[in-house]
Amino acid sequence: MKHNLAIILLILTTVLSCKTPEAREPKSVNSGSFINESIERNKALNKKETKAIEAIIAAQPENEYITSGNGFWYYYNTKVDTDSIGTPDFGDIVNFNYNLKDLNGKVIYTEAELKTQSYAMDQEELFTGLRQGLKLMQAGETATFLFPSHKAYGYYGDENRIGRNIPLICEVSVNSITKKE
Repeated sequence: MKHNLAIILLILTTVLSCKTPEAREPKSVNSGSFINESIERNKALNKKETKAIEAIIAAQPENEYITSGNGFWYYYNTKVDTDSIGTPDFGDIVNFNYNLKDLNGKVIYTEAELKTQSYAMDQEELFTGLRQGLKLMQAGETATFLFPSHKAYGYYGDENRIGRNIPLICEVSVNSITKKE
């Protein structure tokens, strides 16, 4: 009888312990407020940077600034009217020089420090604004770009001289464009 009772208890224990898993409640609930706050901070930062850039543009009526569809402003210091090679396309090699300044005109990196660059269009690392700006230029042209921070080095900066969320002035000279064969 003891043996039957032990078997019955073993079967009952087995049946009662086998149940489907229950969903657990999360330890913390994320309401998305961080993302919403981040969006608001970024909108405010962009508005502030845009006002500063528009003040620079208003103070320089001698320059014909163009608003790009990519969210930055520029003017040509030297414009090439003949369209011999055209603007660079994907894979073309662009040889150029540039410098970087803050919005107050203080030089961050000189042209000599940055040296002459050869860049395979859209195939190498280059900050967003400069990559998009080079696509607007022909060989022999020089342009000055005003980049809001999200088109420059953004939140992280360059981890050297450019801090986070710093808008930049960038003067670029395209020396040559070698078309991809």
